[in-house]
Amino acid sequence: MTLTRPLRALRLCLHLLMAGLLALAAVHAVTNELPRPAAVIAAAVAMAGVYAAGPLLPRVSRSKWGAAAWLGLLGAVWLVLLGLTPDGVWLAFPLFFLQLHLLSGRSGLPVVLLTTVFAIAGYAWHQGGFTPAAALGPALGAAVAIAVVLGYQALYRESEQRRRLIEELTATRHDLAIAERSAGVLAERERLAKEIHDTLAQGLSSIQLLLRAAERALPDRPGLAADHVLRARGEAQDNLAEARRFVHALTPPDLEGGSLPAALERLCATTSAHSGYTVRFHLDGEPAPIPTPYEVALLRIAQSALANTVRHAQAEAAEMTLTYMDTRVALDLVDDGIGFDPAAAPNSDRVDGGFGLAAMRARTRALGGTLSVESAPEQGTALAVSFPRRPTAEGQE
Repeated sequence: MTLTRPLRALRLCLHLLMAGLLALAAVHAVTNELPRPAAVIAAAVAMAGVYAAGPLLPRVSRSKWGAAAWLGLLGAVWLVLLGLTPDGVWLAFPLFFLQLHLLSGRSGLPVVLLTTVFAIAGYAWHQGGFTPAAALGPALGAAVAIAVVLGYQALYRESEQRRRLIEELTATRHDLAIAERSAGVLAERERLAKEIHDTLAQGLSSIQLLLRAAERALPDRPGLAADHVLRARGEAQDNLAEARRFVHALTPPDLEGGSLPAALERLCATTSAHSGYTVRFHLDGEPAPIPTPYEVALLRIAQSALANTVRHAQAEAAEMTLTYMDTRVALDLVDDGIGFDPAAAPNSDRVDGGFGLAAMRARTRALGGTLSVESAPEQGTALAVSFPRRPTAEGQE
């Protein structure tokens, strides 16, 4: 058992009690002129020596058999002292504590009971006969010792259980902090991945198309090639600004100082100019303020959807509609391209262009919105996404 501060205090009190009772027995034998005072003093000194040797012997504290042997020797010396003087009966009280502390519950209580019997018998022998008063003192002493030791053991077990719970709680809090940190890192990685796909990747794709167009125009049409290079340079500048802003989690520049309808109209016009096919924008309903995360999500989804249309749809025209309803805001994009099978579309992140639809679904789901895609081979594609006009519990950030 670990020596806690209360246990150290109890041990010190027990040492002082044992020393005081042995000194009392020796002094009482001399001052009261009891028979064989020298023998009483010798027995008291012998018992003090055996008692003092116990804490110094490692086997007493580490081995049950060592503790039992030491208690047996101490009890034998005590019986000698009890046979010499009736004051030896008081030494049974500290013996009770030692026996209950060092022996197990099964053997401790019987040994305490046996010690009580010897104490009562020794005191009755010195008094010349048995009386209830002779049995009362040792019996009460044994009862008090048992109650104190059992109570302390119960408190110790409760303290140990509480200590283990605190350690488990501390470990759990540490694990939770690590898990939250990891979740934060993954969330930030996911945010950056979405932003990179919806901004830098699309911008780099546009730059690549413009530079290819400039390459085809050279050397016959240098003016047209210069115009393509100028557009590519502007696209690179815009993407550099986007990169700086999404690293710092800022609002996209298309939404700063402007409205979502204006940003989407500019996006359609820019896409038409760069791609060569017609993208028309329509506004339905009265524009109203919506939460910034919803505006950012609608703009990013529109950018990603138009980029997919330019890359894969082989369309001639596309129609984008932003609709403000009483409780929701919706964005629809319809093209007349070659279409695809939505059931066969990739649902996981890929580097071959399959990331866009999965990213749009994840972004919409994270904000509590809905997204649907309708398409079929040679039938074109229709994408619809909507968010509530007011934040929901799921969409709050």
